[in-house]
Amino acid sequence: MRTGAPRPVIDVPLPAHLIVGRIRRAHGIRGEVVVEALTDDAEATFAVGRRLVAGTTTGEVVSDDAPAPHELTIRRASPFKNGWILRFEEIGDRNAAEQWRDRYLLMPSAGTGTESSGEVFYHDLIGMRVERTDGREVGRVTALYEVPQGVLLEIETPHGSAMLPYAPPMVVKADVERATLIVDPPAGLLEEE
Repeated sequence: MRTGAPRPVIDVPLPAHLIVGRIRRAHGIRGEVVVEALTDDAEATFAVGRRLVAGTTTGEVVSDDAPAPHELTIRRASPFKNGWILRFEEIGDRNAAEQWRDRYLLMPSAGTGTESSGEVFYHDLIGMRVERTDGREVGRVTALYEVPQGVLLEIETPHGSAMLPYAPPMVVKADVERATLIVDPPAGLLEEE
């Protein structure tokens, strides 16, 4: 859920929901799913009885024209190969679980203690414009990946996709208000003509 980079001084309100996980695939025949945790407190977030909000493959809340978002109640949870296996009350079999592949799981931000944490969140980074310290635009953040060394950002540039570690000194500042990531990568890391 958190990247650990400082947020700009300007107070930016959080969205109503925070991304806490991504369903990778179905597991077994009873509707269980393998989930990649996108939170630093997965044990509490994926506790039995917790209600999460269904998200789309882009992290938006699924509502299907209903007045309230679809909620998924965790029936069973267990750690599994750097992720979690979750079983929800609302997903009854493998066929139903397969329809959830690559969708995000969200949690209401109210009451999570993140309202004034001063940190940049994953959902803040996706779609950010990337520019060098001299103001030259590089591209946009299209995805991020958690690897053992930290977080890698996939940046779509005019010359194709490039990967950039989300770490100092390469990332100088994440300006959430401007939706801009200021970077200072070594020569040749982000191809330019």
